[in-house]
Formats: sequence, C-alpha cells, structure tokens
Amino acid sequence: MSAVPWFLAVGLILLLLALTSSVLSRLPLSSSVICLVFGVLIGPMGFGLLELELIRDAALIERLTEIAVIVSLFAAGLQLRLPFHHSEWGLALTLATLGMTLTVGLIAGLGLLLGLPLGAAVILGAVLAPTDPVLASDVQVKHSMDDDPLRFVLTGEAGFNDGAAFPFVMLGLGLLGLHEIGEWGWRWWAVDVVWAIVAGLAIGAILGIALGKAVLYLRRHDEAVGLDNFLGVGLIALSYGVAIWAHSYGFLAVFAAGLALRHLERTAETSPPDDSLRTAAGAETAEDLATAEETAPAYLAEALVNFNSHLEHFAEVALVVLIGALLRPEMADWRLVLMVAAVILLIRPIAATLAILGFRLQPIQRGYIAWFGIRGIGSIYYLTYAIEHGFKSPPVETVVNFAFATVATSIFIHGTTVTPLMHFYRHHPSSGQTSEDERRGETTPADLHPVGTD
Repeated sequence: MSAVPWFLAVGLILLLLALTSSVLSRLPLSSSVICLVFGVLIGPMGFGLLELELIRDAALIERLTEIAVIVSLFAAGLQLRLPFHHSEWGLALTLATLGMTLTVGLIAGLGLLLGLPLGAAVILGAVLAPTDPVLASDVQVKHSMDDDPLRFVLTGEAGFNDGAAFPFVMLGLGLLGLHEIGEWGWRWWAVDVVWAIVAGLAIGAILGIALGKAVLYLRRHDEAVGLDNFLGVGLIALSYGVAIWAHSYGFLAVFAAGLALRHLERTAETSPPDDSLRTAAGAETAEDLATAEETAPAYLAEALVNFNSHLEHFAEVALVVLIGALLRPEMADWRLVLMVAAVILLIRPIAATLAILGFRLQPIQRGYIAWFGIRGIGSIYYLTYAIEHGFKSPPVETVVNFAFATVATSIFIHGTTVTPLMHFYRHHPSSGQTSEDERRGETTPADLHPVGTD
C-alpha cells in the first residue's frame, strides 16, 4: 500500500483542525469525533482513499498505536502531581485493578454468548477493558496543579490500566495455546502478573528518578541545558526498551517514569511549579530558570509536559483517523450493536460502581466515573498485539468487529457528551469543584512554555 494517501490524509486533517480550531472549540464535541468522521470519509465506507485492513496490516498498526500509547502514558504520568498518600491514588488503582478485572470478566461473558472460545473471549475482554481519556481532553487532568478528583482519577486509571491489561491478553493467548502459562496457570501468575507488573513499574521509577537527579545535578553546574525534548523522548525509549528487555510491561514502565519525574519535582520544590516559575519568569532568562536550584525541577517537568502534550495531540489525530478508516459495514451487525451498547451502558457503569463502593465521592463524581470509560487507541494496540502473536483463527474476525465497533461508538458518544457534561460538572455545586483558574485569576502551568520546548 502506498504511503501517499496516508500522508495526504494526516496533512489535510491537521491543517483543517488548525484553521478551524476557534470554530471547533465552540462546538459541543471533542476533536476526536471530527477525526473519526474524517477517517470514515477517506476509508472504504467513504471515498476509499485509504485502504487498510487490520489483520493484513496488523504489524504496522501495532507499531503506530504502540508509539501513541507510550507517549500518552508518559504525558499522563507527568501530569499527576498529587502526593501518593492522597485517596485519589487508591481510587485510580482500584479502578485499574478490581474495576478492570470485573470489566474483563463481564465482557468475556458477552464473548462466550457470541460463541467465542474461552481464550478469544478473554482476549476480547482484555482489549476492551483499558480506558483512554486522552481522546476526550476535557476529562483528563488539565495541568500539573489540577487536583480535581474526577479528572485525576480518570487520568490515573487510564495510566495504570493501559499496562495492567497485558496479563489478561497473555492469559487469553495462553488459553488458545499461543503462550505458555504453565500448569494451573503458575507461570502466568509468576511471570505475566507479578514479575512483569512489579519489574515494569520499578524500571520506570528508577530510570525516571535517576535521569531527573542527573539532569538537575548537571544543571546546577550549568551543564546539560537545553534539548529538553530529547530528554523526554530518550527517557520514554530507554524505559520502554529496558522493560521489554526484562520481559516486563513497557507501558507501565513509561507511565512510572513520568510519575517518578513528577515526584522528584514535587519533593524538590518548596512551592508549586506554577508559583516558582511565575515568580522568576519576569526576571530571569530561560537558562537561569533551567539552572537555578529553586526553579530547575519545575522547569524540567513543565518543559517535558509541554513537549509531550504536542506529541500526544499529533498521535491522537493520526490514530483516530486510522480507526475511522478501518471501520467496515459488517461491524454494524445488529448483534454487535447490542453487545456494544451493553459494554458502554451496562458493563462499564456496573464494574466502576462496584469497584469504588468503599470510597467517599459525590454522587455526580461517581456517575461521571461510571460513564467515562472511554475506549480508544490502547484497545487497538492490544488487538493487533494478539493478532501478531498468533491469534488468527476464525474467531478473530468477530473479536475485530466487536472491538472496532465498541471503540468507534465510544469515541463518538463520549466525544459528543464530554463537553456539555464537563461544563455541567464545573458549575454543579455538589461536585465540590471551583476552577483553579477562576479561583486564582491566573494562567496555568501549561501556559508557561519554557523557551525551546515547542
């Protein structure tokens, strides 16, 4: 397949989004919906300008989605600045573990109803369990000082469960005879669950802290100043590569690396990053900010946040267009429509509600957490990963159709409801939220672009 149509499609949609950004910002939908519709128009269901087939082109799609996911996970980790003793962390972890397990089980049950073998049903559950709030920007954490429980929990959940879904994918492959899980599943528990999760998190945390401390040490001596973008991409690649080499989960390593860098900044600062940068911004150059002991940690963290947010947006546009171009008419089968409705309207709300029963939240926050189980790029990655590791028997067509129908429906429904619902949330008295920007009358750290990061 020629790459020309792909370059033309991505170039056109990027220019369209840039030129119409002011108009789109006033519409009650996210940009991901526009990208999805654009993808449908240039794909087989539209003008047929882009011919891709998931099973045939699984290797290419796996790599594209892999890059998009690790960039978004690193960015998510950098944004989560709350100390680890806050209850929001426990809530995010509970959703990413108990909530995900319940979701996988319930979706696998739907797969069995469709006639899938157990292994394929488990893969289906693992593919559709991870959430992806980056596709609805109004739901994710806005900046490093955004401590709203709803946005923090949804961002943290997506960061953890985009890696925590891997054990279920490996279990499904094992049940199909495509992966060694050991008698009674001992190897799966020891290697795919315990080792891969713990090692992935540890590798990311160690590398993130080590790099952060090395950079801050060098900058106190006026060295290693500039090229912050290289630091971010280098840390992503290094943590991901080391984790894969160690047979652990690279997604968790990248997320942990972002968290570790932010934790290092938070523990090194005597004041929040927006305060420290704002206080010095008018009087010092970018190099002074990068090397001064009181501002260097915040400058480094915010530089990486800004750069990764740009990468994340590029990846989002390209991959959502790709998802739209991969849609097929057979994905609208009436049985699949009913199953998709069950996943979005029943399974996510039930699993999330059960998982967070023991936590103190406002009713509106519980309702929004139950609703915003957005499926997206991570689901496509896990699907292509399974295909590339041998899942190519006849049930794969059913799993592909179910997965794509769910992802496309989720992007469209959540993308069209997120803006009005979050507007309502911001002005709802029981949410307990007052916009920090309104409260302080200031710009956010995301508006403080360090020189050289764009």
